[in-house]
Amino acid sequence: MGEIEQKPTPASRLGAPENSGISTLERGQKPPPTPSGKLMTVKIQMLDDTQETFEVPQRAPGKVLLDAVCNHLNLVEGDYFGLEFPDHKKIMVWLDLLKPIAKQIRRPKHVVLKFVVKFFPPDHTQLQEELTRYLFALQVKQDLAQGRLTCNDTSAALLISHIVQSEIGDFDEALDREHLAKNKYVPQQDALEDKIVEFHHSHIGQTPAESDFQLLEVARRLEMYGIRLHPAKDREGTKINLAVANTGILVFQGFTKINAFNWAKVRKLSFKRKRFLIKLRPDVNSSYQDTLEFLMAGRDFCKAFWKICVEHHAFFRLFEEPKPKPKPVLFSRGSSFRFSGRTQKQVLDYVKEGAHKKVQFERKHSKIHSTRSFSSQPTASNSEVPKQSPQNASLTFGEGSESPGGQSCQQAKEAKVSTLESGPHQSPAPASKSSPGSRAADGPAVVPPEEEEEEEGGKEGAQPSQRQPPQPSTELSINSQGGVAPTNATLSPNLSPDTKQASPLVSPLLNDQVCPRTDDEEEGRRKRFPTDKAYFIAKEVSTTERTYLKDLEVIASWFQSTVSKDDSMPEALKSLIFPNFEPLHKFHTNFLKEIEQRLALWEGRSNAHIRGDYQRIGDVMLKNIQGMKHLAAHLWKHSEALEALETSIKGSRRLEHFCRDFELQKVCYLPLNTFLLRPLHRLMHYKQVLERLCKHHPPSHADFRDCRAALAEITEMVAQLHGTMIKMENFQKLHELKKDLIGIDNLVIPGREFIRLGSLSKLSGKGLQQRMFFLFNDVLLYTSRGLTASNQFKVHGQLPLYGMTVEESEEEWGVPHCLTLRGQRQSIIVAASSRSEMEKWTEDIQMAIALAEKSNGPTPELLASSPPDNKSPDEATAADQESEDDLSASRTSLERQAPHRGNTMVHVCWHRNTSVSMVDFSIAVENQLSGNLLRKFKNSNGWQKLWVVFTNFCLFFYKSHQDNHPLASLPLLGYSLTIPSESENIHKDYVFKLHFKSHVYYFRAESEYTFERWMEVIRSATSSASRAHILSHKESHLY
Repeated sequence: MGEIEQKPTPASRLGAPENSGISTLERGQKPPPTPSGKLMTVKIQMLDDTQETFEVPQRAPGKVLLDAVCNHLNLVEGDYFGLEFPDHKKIMVWLDLLKPIAKQIRRPKHVVLKFVVKFFPPDHTQLQEELTRYLFALQVKQDLAQGRLTCNDTSAALLISHIVQSEIGDFDEALDREHLAKNKYVPQQDALEDKIVEFHHSHIGQTPAESDFQLLEVARRLEMYGIRLHPAKDREGTKINLAVANTGILVFQGFTKINAFNWAKVRKLSFKRKRFLIKLRPDVNSSYQDTLEFLMAGRDFCKAFWKICVEHHAFFRLFEEPKPKPKPVLFSRGSSFRFSGRTQKQVLDYVKEGAHKKVQFERKHSKIHSTRSFSSQPTASNSEVPKQSPQNASLTFGEGSESPGGQSCQQAKEAKVSTLESGPHQSPAPASKSSPGSRAADGPAVVPPEEEEEEEGGKEGAQPSQRQPPQPSTELSINSQGGVAPTNATLSPNLSPDTKQASPLVSPLLNDQVCPRTDDEEEGRRKRFPTDKAYFIAKEVSTTERTYLKDLEVIASWFQSTVSKDDSMPEALKSLIFPNFEPLHKFHTNFLKEIEQRLALWEGRSNAHIRGDYQRIGDVMLKNIQGMKHLAAHLWKHSEALEALETSIKGSRRLEHFCRDFELQKVCYLPLNTFLLRPLHRLMHYKQVLERLCKHHPPSHADFRDCRAALAEITEMVAQLHGTMIKMENFQKLHELKKDLIGIDNLVIPGREFIRLGSLSKLSGKGLQQRMFFLFNDVLLYTSRGLTASNQFKVHGQLPLYGMTVEESEEEWGVPHCLTLRGQRQSIIVAASSRSEMEKWTEDIQMAIALAEKSNGPTPELLASSPPDNKSPDEATAADQESEDDLSASRTSLERQAPHRGNTMVHVCWHRNTSVSMVDFSIAVENQLSGNLLRKFKNSNGWQKLWVVFTNFCLFFYKSHQDNHPLASLPLLGYSLTIPSESENIHKDYVFKLHFKSHVYYFRAESEYTFERWMEVIRSATSSASRAHILSHKESHLY
């Protein structure tokens, strides 16, 4: 049988190479000959709503037709797409690539197949071709119009604004409104018209390719992105919807995701008649049964969903196409269906090799021509991912986006700047003022605290999910909290208002593969610096003073500027806060200048011939600490200001909303009330630095006397303020926890002390269920993370500590690390994630019980009459649960209901399944550090210089110390801190390694002293403290 003659295609006429579509053949092999015989005509509806007709042999498998469509489009990354059609029972199914088309479609002349996106990758930056991103953008546009991609009004307006930009170009209000009148992108579009026009105004200069990219950046954060719902029922008969995504199988009630089963947890998928079965891997910490059963409308519905699950698992998790099973000799059992085609890894590898030409394509709905390149040898540096110009580049570093690495390596070298320093970080929203109070209200970039197993070279054949080199710049609000911008703030188009958090802790700032950085300049600079340890101690004073000054500016400048434009704060409160911060800010500005002048002399940058007398810091410290004593009256006022602020917030909902909106600004990277305590914390830092200097210098050293005198002065000040400091830390922590909890009336009462919070599994009739526990000196609360818009924790119950006993009960219940807590009215069984966690909880609970016994008796009721859902914790439904693997799809709200609450320490502990105590918080306050570090990701080539601030168990990353807000952050609870091994080929000094699951980051310090200091402070965050008595660390002071 000979091959049929192939007709010339548009691709061949344009000079494109023969495209094997989704072929899995090795390089050099040819595809099998197309079956000859009678041809049949098949109609295909494309994503731009046009219809194309293809002729294929009747006996040809589905793969031949899909290849023909991909060749017609000159589509290289065709593996993400598929053909779907209604079968004879009107069920929408995917065309099987291995079966003959004629056996799948009974009457081809009367059926129109749809060419649509089948596999939605976790990160749209993995789509290397502009044409592929254009087709994905058309799919998003189609899903919006059909109501599949549900979102709130702001998200919809932002999406449509990018579509409009790609179709008609730059903003023109009359043209915009005319275009919107003719084109309906969502059902209720008229109500959104003003918002769409407003957002479109911010996209000026954006090319169609950039608009596609930004559209996908927003869309991928939405919970319904790429989701196709399959109706089903659970065992109780409740109507639900099943869906499959790159991460695993999802369960929805309506359009709300209530559960997810990650591929790593799924052992087997099967169906029996109309029952769909998910067999899970055994997990002690899971409350689910071994096998989950869902009922679908019929066997055909069940099989269709099972097939798409099999294909998603293979495409995203395997390295290569699974081999066919040998056919049984006598009889077969079960389905022979398997995934056919390249996996995502194979697609990425093929495109990286660049063995394909790029040709122009036409955007059907766009009035702007594509600028697609004809380059035949694309490289990583000229990847088609669009670059962002400074005027429309929002570098709020949103979750799941890339660091500002849009330039090629060569361009970066010519500019002689670090990749991270390529352009201003400004929001593209309309005319935002430059005053501190009018900054964008996207919260600081926070790396969400949990991640999927999606790194390159992942275990179990897992598919790589790393980002490709250089990509458009938008790094994290890995948060972005996704909150509604205040009236005076702007909204970044790169951040979805309903932020769907992607693979957490894959901070693009930490993860991007940017241009290699040459280390020669850094090495030479380092060699010129003094090597004396005292110099590096003095330099630590300088670097941390810079951060402290920025923290003072948050209150003295940014907050004051914002308050001046609003009348929600009482005048008495203003006069209590700001007059006590302004003198401190002025004093420490001069202090920092003196320290930097001394360091310049020490380094030889100024008056290089002068030596000896200027290689000291004690005299500068002594002079300024003596000057601080005159500011003691202002320091005493900070505790009063904190109490007054919280009291005013409690009495004024308007002030509460005002402060919450300020916390959403990027400059406010910590809770607002934390900044009010910064001056008290700074005194302890001076004391620690002077202790290290006194320990380093021998008594005969010229600087020893001044250092010792300064240490005596600061020790006296710390002793005077110590009691106030402890009292205020506890007060601040109680108020911070109150924001994370719902269903509580009176958490903050005189005499209550916070001791520990963390994740434990509570044993109930449905097995072990994850709960968040909060331990105080009089009561133990347990909560679950409900599906609330504000990401708060719902209180289920309380156990008064008065009369409680604790006992280990592993043998009784057969659960590792298990404890039984017996109260006077209720007993519960809980399990910790490890032996060490169990011991910490046991210690602290027993200590808290002892404190409760010494108090005046049982605690008052904490809860608002009853838990909010009026049911016992044992009756809590699966909707109250969220597994660790759900973080990448957890929802943040665009509503004004505390959008910050998605990335607090409580949420970090929930997702990392760990705990943290008040002792840990106190140690973290003492162990703050700032300075430059070189960063390297495990698969990147060079080192990148960043300004890094360690505080509050997090590393915050800045482009430079002059920046007002962080680009991204990395919560460290649960991370391991080690030294790189020989096999890792890190041939540099002073390098430490942070790793969590498959995520690895290397950081490099400039000297042995700074290396040891970073190791010391980070270790305090990565390993939680365990103390027999919390009062041994500090005295108990109640307010």
